[in-house]
Amino acid sequence: MKKRTRFILVLAVLAACFWFLWPSISWYVRTPKDQQSLALGSLEKIKDYTTLKAKEEVDALISLAKENPDSVLDDSYGYLVKAAKKNYKEAAKVYKSAGQEAPAVPSVMTVSAVLNSFSMSYDPSGAIQSVIEGKYRDEILKAKKRYNSSVKLGLDLSGGMNIIVGADLDAALKAQNPDEVTDEAQFKKDAMAQAIETLTGRIDKFGLTSPVIRQQGEDRIYIEIPGAADSESVNTIIMGKGILNFRLVDEDATAAFNSYYAANAANAFTADGKLRDPSVIPEDCEVMGLYQKDDYGLDERIAYLAVKKAVALDGKHVTKALVTADQTTNQPEVNFVLDSEGADIFATFTAANVGKRLAIVSDDKIKSAATIRQTINGGSVSLSGGFSVEEAQNIQKILQTAWLEVPLEVESQQVVGASLGDQAIHQGMMALAVGLLLVLGFMLMFYLGAGVNAVVAQILNMYIMFSVLSAFNLTLTLSSIAGMILTVGMSVDANVIIFERIKEELRAGKSRAAAIVSGFDNAFWAIMDSNITTFIAAAFLTQLGTGSIQGFAVSLSIGVCSSVFTALIVSRLMFDFQTDVVGKKNMSISWRVK
Repeated sequence: MKKRTRFILVLAVLAACFWFLWPSISWYVRTPKDQQSLALGSLEKIKDYTTLKAKEEVDALISLAKENPDSVLDDSYGYLVKAAKKNYKEAAKVYKSAGQEAPAVPSVMTVSAVLNSFSMSYDPSGAIQSVIEGKYRDEILKAKKRYNSSVKLGLDLSGGMNIIVGADLDAALKAQNPDEVTDEAQFKKDAMAQAIETLTGRIDKFGLTSPVIRQQGEDRIYIEIPGAADSESVNTIIMGKGILNFRLVDEDATAAFNSYYAANAANAFTADGKLRDPSVIPEDCEVMGLYQKDDYGLDERIAYLAVKKAVALDGKHVTKALVTADQTTNQPEVNFVLDSEGADIFATFTAANVGKRLAIVSDDKIKSAATIRQTINGGSVSLSGGFSVEEAQNIQKILQTAWLEVPLEVESQQVVGASLGDQAIHQGMMALAVGLLLVLGFMLMFYLGAGVNAVVAQILNMYIMFSVLSAFNLTLTLSSIAGMILTVGMSVDANVIIFERIKEELRAGKSRAAAIVSGFDNAFWAIMDSNITTFIAAAFLTQLGTGSIQGFAVSLSIGVCSSVFTALIVSRLMFDFQTDVVGKKNMSISWRVK
């Protein structure tokens, strides 16, 4: 590989690593602690906070305007001043079109001028509150996005969520054909094993790393999820049975309900959400809300639809699902494949209901209601309901988790503190730092000037490792730190092999440039053989190991790959730079070889 190619490759890798590592840097270094606490809360809590905060800000501004209307807002309200100037400009267009003289834009934006700008064409309190709320909302949601893209700390470092799930084995047993169950005890044992296996697959598919899932007693499952897992998402994963199904929309019943609701909006439903007057719609129908995502990503009801109680198709027939884009509209759509039974059911159903709307129901909420254009045969179905990419991905994940046959219920759910806390983080990072410094110190003392190359290679090695952790949103645990510490010791092996080969070539009388070329060529396969075998062992541990063993193996696998890159590419580039650009003729690589 030519020097220019190696140089471009190194720059590209370092730039990509910085891109992946930036969310972690932004979250752990640049995000204030109070904002981190808010971002780790649920979307509902974020919405409550921003709404309350905006109301407080509006009340404070109104009070300030009454006390001193000519007071100038400080720089923290720059976004509000910008919005006020925009209001004046828009108001000027309205006045001009009406043939009236528009109010002049104040040269100094006082608090009264800002408030007046919102009262020109909008509700004065509502509009300004919306702007302030949007400012806080955007800040917190951006911080939440940074967290989701950063390296997570494991339960042993930062705490996490502790959940106990109860499995209704008796209900699962009753759902079976009595003739097929010969041993009830064995059936319950197998049902629990399947529930644990299914939950493990669900949590893995939702991107929650390093979970601890084990049976507790006869009918309970203990789950431990590191980091600040979203409780709503976890409940969605666990309470997954029947989470998504398809119902036929009854247009006549919908029209009848909408007429009733228009006249009785305040008393249409009881406290528990039941229709107060069930006779409004047929007995085989029920009313559900049609929802779309608001600015917080929360479900916001936009209408009501009356759907048939009978489920046209449920999720147990889905065998495969993926998200694609419509070739015409470029809108996200979910394509899924049904098993043979589901394909027959769906083909018969769609053939009998062409021209009618089919509601996509998730958690008793209608996500979309698409019209059936034609009979759907073959078991391959495409859903295009105008949902966002995130909604499409969520539906895909729900479909992929298949059908949990054992009814589950969350009995307790609590956030737990770190088992080892700040002391564990300090000790783990201290061990990593001391180990790195001792290894680098040895390389500098033993290999002199060439040791600098090893030092730079090791620093970049750690940089790449953390970047990969951040890129794949992996969880950092004490076992992961142990893998990194081992990698620090192992990764210098490549440098040692290269340096010893170069020393042999120098002793044979070769020049600096020739010794470097021969040294790297002779060391290449020795380095590759040792690291490939280590990587194979680590790769098997990542697949077969669990918990701390898996975390150790993952960090070791990453370290092996990054150490090979830094030793063969980065170190070689530094030697060539010193030879061809700096013009060095001698080699500082040993006390006895110069």
